[in-house]
Amino acid sequence: MLQTLSIRDFVIVDKLELEFSPGFTVLTGETGAGKSILIDALSLVLGARGEGGITRAGAEKAEINAVFDIAALPGLQAWLLENEIDLDDAQLLLRRVIYADGRSRAFINGSSATIQQLREIGEFLVDIYSQHAHHALLKSSTQRQVLDTYGSVQALAEEVANAYHVWQALYRKRVDAEKNAEAHAIELAGLRDQVRELAALAPSAEEWEPLQQEHARLSHGASILAGGEACRELMSEGELAALTQLSSVQHKLQELVEYDSGLQEALDILDGAIIQLEEADRFLNRYLQRADLDPERLHEVEGRIQALHAAARKYRSRPEELPELLASWQLRMAELESAHDNSQLQQEEAQARATYDALAQRLSDARQQAALSLGDKISHEMQRLALSGGRFEVALNAQAPAATGNEQVEFLVAGHAGVAPRPLSKVASGGELSRISLAIRVVTAQQGDMPTMIFDEVDVGIGGGVAEVVGQLLKTLGNQRQVLVITHLPQVAAQGSQHLRVSKQLQDGQTLSRIEVLTPAQRVDEVARMLGGMEITETTLQHASEMLAGGA
Repeated sequence: MLQTLSIRDFVIVDKLELEFSPGFTVLTGETGAGKSILIDALSLVLGARGEGGITRAGAEKAEINAVFDIAALPGLQAWLLENEIDLDDAQLLLRRVIYADGRSRAFINGSSATIQQLREIGEFLVDIYSQHAHHALLKSSTQRQVLDTYGSVQALAEEVANAYHVWQALYRKRVDAEKNAEAHAIELAGLRDQVRELAALAPSAEEWEPLQQEHARLSHGASILAGGEACRELMSEGELAALTQLSSVQHKLQELVEYDSGLQEALDILDGAIIQLEEADRFLNRYLQRADLDPERLHEVEGRIQALHAAARKYRSRPEELPELLASWQLRMAELESAHDNSQLQQEEAQARATYDALAQRLSDARQQAALSLGDKISHEMQRLALSGGRFEVALNAQAPAATGNEQVEFLVAGHAGVAPRPLSKVASGGELSRISLAIRVVTAQQGDMPTMIFDEVDVGIGGGVAEVVGQLLKTLGNQRQVLVITHLPQVAAQGSQHLRVSKQLQDGQTLSRIEVLTPAQRVDEVARMLGGMEITETTLQHASEMLAGGA
């Protein structure tokens, strides 16, 4: 539920703070006073695209803040958790800042957010119906959406759409396989030869680096042996071997330490060096004894490297990439073999079609039930809206299987008794369309779970006793959820439990819009203005008081 709305430097509003109540709230004011500014600001904070001229003249930026109570919206709370946005006391703060140069920033509970995230949140919070929304009802897609929402089959409709796309993808795959069977057969034959050749070579992802290292060792075997022996000669085997010389130094230092203990550190270091040198000598000795520098092994390694290089050149790859290349060919072979097996494809396609048919039939059955119920309820509301004898029907016209199901949804209307129902777009005048649209919105809203609904002058073209019925319908809807209505009709305004008035005033040479919550006495004056225009008489005031008393 919308709790507060704060607007600053937006169009002709300098500063505005509003608190909203549950139930039915009406917003009135003279033409041009800026009633739609409230809707525009709320739309922006819910992710609508900003246009030029939003920031008030002379201001650097426009700022809009909206606070919602989301305690009864577990789905939205889950969305916030998924998007790692903090939730504080089941309240949601949305903020939108729009700068004079067109830049825009968005925040959710103080965290920076994207405009797309605001739009996603808006889907949980508010439905806004403008007077232009009547015309959307003339579209087949809108009529189908209204019926599916009323029947609570949106999830099933999405399953049908997904099943249709799976079926069509398999259908196209089968047709493509049939069209390209010859080309696929040629490609498959070539792949089989390549895979056979490369599989026989059996390249391994782990062998290339060790193979190169082994080749370097084997190809320099003579140098390794000669160098190792030379090192041992210098360290321990020769007449002037390093270990012999160092041992002499060690013996001399041992004698000197007896005269000066300060030389002990040098002796300790030398002892460590001799130990390390002896260890190195032993390692070289073991290495030279175990060295496997077989010329035949060198020949084998060189042959393996040459084979890998030859295959890499042939297939325009690097030797270390050959295992991955082989795997990709094997995968492509499996795809082609599967595509070549038309019986397998036909079986998969038939299964997908059966899945679609089953889901689509379930959807058709559910739509049939919803269509009867929706038609009856809207027909009932039409009688109250001065369309006596009128009838509303939802036709389900068979169509070829599609993502939307096996039927097209079409709204049919008979304006009075004895007339066959015809498509809504062909029979409804502007005023009738407004009334029928309102009846549809009221009936379908009772099935939905949107906490806040806003109607922007949806009562255009309605007057007299019908206007009073419209007010009663909206008031009834307000008993179930929060409803905000912008209206010019006193009969509707009198039904509200909260009344906001929009006015314009000139301040320091600038025209500014003001919105105030009316007291009971102010409501009488406002409804009287709506009834009588510029000149308000005692009779008009009395009439306004009676209307408000009747709407209470």
